[in-house]
Amino acid sequence: MQAQMLAPAAVLVLWSIVMLFWMAFTRLPAMKKLGGGAGLREAKPGGRGQDLEGVIDAKVQWKAHNYAHLMEQPTIFYPTVVILAIMGAGSWDVLLAWIYVVVRILHSVYQATVNVVKVRFLLFALSSLALAILAVRAVMATLFFDPSLAPV
Repeated sequence: MQAQMLAPAAVLVLWSIVMLFWMAFTRLPAMKKLGGGAGLREAKPGGRGQDLEGVIDAKVQWKAHNYAHLMEQPTIFYPTVVILAIMGAGSWDVLLAWIYVVVRILHSVYQATVNVVKVRFLLFALSSLALAILAVRAVMATLFFDPSLAPV
């Protein structure tokens, strides 16, 4: 069950890279329009993506906001998945991990395109619930582990 448990994490890693490229391919042309066609060449030393807030179109920034979100809560998901894979994930763990990943991807697409906060929050809440259950299961798997039941 280890590979099945790790697969959702691998998919979310790949999705994060997709969002990185989506962000870059929308943000860089927007920056180029601002700087008289120079784009990155005109960027101030030490500039950050956050400096573009209110400067380039909000719809362009939505991709960056989502990419930042993918660097936040999923940092809890990844070790949780690894813990469960090591301790012996069950089919419910795998299902919950896939639910988390699918809802996070839906959240990403929605935030990057439509971005109505009420709907986005619902998607966030659903994924957070799946993650919370996974985290509790990881704690239970480690705190209540019985070494006598482990394979030799």
